Formats: sequence, C-alpha cells, structure tokens
Amino acid sequence: MRWKPIRLIPDDTKYPFMRLSRFGFFVSGILCAISIALFAVKGLNYGIDFKGGTEIRVRSANAVELDALRTKLDSIGIGKVELQQVSGGNEVLVKVASQEGDQEGQLTQKKVMEALGPGFEKRSVNSVGGTVSSEYTQNATGAVMLSIIFVLFYLWMRFEWQFALGAVLSLLHDVTLSIGLFSLIGLEFNLSVVAAILTIIGYSLNDTVVVFDRIREFLRRYKSMGLADLIDFSINSVLPRTILTSLATLMALLALYLFGGEVIHGFSFAMIWGVVVGTYSSIFIASPVLILLGTKREISAAEAKRPART
Repeated sequence: MRWKPIRLIPDDTKYPFMRLSRFGFFVSGILCAISIALFAVKGLNYGIDFKGGTEIRVRSANAVELDALRTKLDSIGIGKVELQQVSGGNEVLVKVASQEGDQEGQLTQKKVMEALGPGFEKRSVNSVGGTVSSEYTQNATGAVMLSIIFVLFYLWMRFEWQFALGAVLSLLHDVTLSIGLFSLIGLEFNLSVVAAILTIIGYSLNDTVVVFDRIREFLRRYKSMGLADLIDFSINSVLPRTILTSLATLMALLALYLFGGEVIHGFSFAMIWGVVVGTYSSIFIASPVLILLGTKREISAAEAKRPART
C-alpha cells in the first residue's frame, strides 16, 4: 500500500488574492498608523541593553512573594526596581536602572543582595552602563536601516525598481507592526528582539523573492495575461511551499517559546509574529505594489500606444 503525501494546500488553487489587495492595504494602513501612534505615545519597554542598568537573577529555596520582595528593595534607595518571576516562582529577575557613580553595577549588586538576605542565591548578573546602552541603541537602529537599504539595492539589481519598492514597503510594514505589537503588550524590548527583527526581515525577504521569481518567470511566459491574473497565478503556484515552510518554522518557534525559558521569550515571540506577518505581507503588500506601479512590460506597452512626436 502506497502512502500519499499529506497536502494542506492543493496544487491547483485559484485564490483571487489581488481582489483582496485593497482590503489588505486598508487594514495594514490602519494597523501601521496605530503602531506608530502607540510607539509615539506609549513607547517601548526597553531592557537594560538600551536604557542601562543592572539585571540580577536570584534564586530562593522557597517560592518568592514579589510584593514583599519589592517592599524590601524599594527601601534601600536605588530607584525604581522591576521584578520578574521565572522558573516556577523560585527565581526572580531584579532589574535596576543605572546608578550614578556605579558604572559596573558592583554597588547595586551589593545593596540588592544585602537587602534580600541569606535566603537568596545570586545566579547571574548583567550590567550595562549608560554610554554602552546609547551605543547599543544607535547600532540597533543603524543595523535595521542598513539592512532595508541593502535589500532595496539588491532587489533593484536583480529585478526592477518596482519589485524593489514593493519588497521594501513590505519590510517596513513588518517592522512597524512588530514594534507596535511590542509597544501594545509591553514585552521587554532588548538586543535579542532586535536580532529577531533582523531575522524577520530576512525571512520576509526570502518569502517575497520566491513570489517575485515566479512572477518574473510568468511575465516572460504569458505575455498576454493581465498583470493581476498573472500575480494571482504566481502566488497560487508557490502557495503550498509558502504555507508548509511557514508552518514548519512556526512549529519550531512555538517549541522555543514554550520550552526555551524566559531568556529567549522575547526573541521567539517576535519571530512567531514575524513569520505570520511576513507571510501575509509578501502576498498582500509586496505583490499588489506591482499593480500600482506597473512592470517593464506594462510600461513598454503604454509607451508603444503613445502617438509619435512630429
């Protein structure tokens, strides 16, 4: 008995994606506007990588009561203290903003451990000074912007400028929505999340290039087919591969999020969101831009219809 392969998406789908593109633009435009407003008004919950400070991971033999612990630490005069419970309640992350005259965080560590008492064991320490955190912020912003610029240049050389602009708009859409989501839910934004955003850019770009390659191939093969129908045909032809790749990636990321521990929660969460929004944007943002701007084939046809100058 021969086993037939499981097909989540049939090979001969004919979904009219471009008919939904206006709705996709409308929804994405609203979500991007909300994301920008959230970032401007609420901002991000920056980790110590960006705002500077000391993060101490401590462990107790018994379950920790955060309220009692916060009362202890608020009384030692080190400013606002953030507490995050991990590992079933026995471990706590103590986050303290940078203290003047304590660049290495040694004095902060000493005060915190003295206030906690002998019942707590120091597991790890991460300390970032104000100057270093400022450099991290500039480097992270520059890395994201440079990656988008390089993507624009690469696609311009490989395809046409219309393809490049569509891909960059798709990437900006993904980054904007990712930042808006982190602002909305208040999840800590640190260097690992920046790494996730750069990975999202790469994943979304790969998905977009697969679609664009098929569109370019069909533009040469079906020269009389309308552009909207041709883009629908191209997306449907790669849809099984796109969906299966996204699902396989999501399964791995969900395992990381559920079992990888608190340290990589931000990274795995950003990646899960990025896979979903990146797959969406390659279909409903990048591809419809080609209809708005036209391609070399449409531009050449339009020029051929113009009356000759006398």
